[in-house]
Amino acid sequence: MGRIVAIDYGKKRVGIAATDELQLIAGAVATLPPGEALAFVQRYAAAQKVDAVVVGLPLNLNGLPAEAAPGAQLFAARVKQLLPDVAVEMFDERFTSKLAMQAMIEAGVKKMARRNKALVDKVSACIILQSYMEHKRAVSTI
Repeated sequence: MGRIVAIDYGKKRVGIAATDELQLIAGAVATLPPGEALAFVQRYAAAQKVDAVVVGLPLNLNGLPAEAAPGAQLFAARVKQLLPDVAVEMFDERFTSKLAMQAMIEAGVKKMARRNKALVDKVSACIILQSYMEHKRAVSTI
């Protein structure tokens, strides 16, 4: 079984998270500038067996694509071109930044550290990945 990689794509930073080989635990991997993210994902997939890449889809509260959605969709399409044998999916990322901030507060991360946007993006990618895995488990039990 291979890993699942999650991407929290943004114009300034890209948060990346991945599962373990058994796809049980999501962990933060990196935060990169957008221009370095594709090459990183390609190197990561060359070094690790990757079954899927999940890219967070920015949606508004009403479920319609947010302003940032086209950038995330373009990034997902580029990943699919680079990794044609890997499943690439988009997954709703609403509220992940708020959930990431709440998770850091609950974990005792100091206020100054929570201002680190790179950390927030990595945690957001973990939340996207964890939500995706929970969704897959729920769908497979139906």
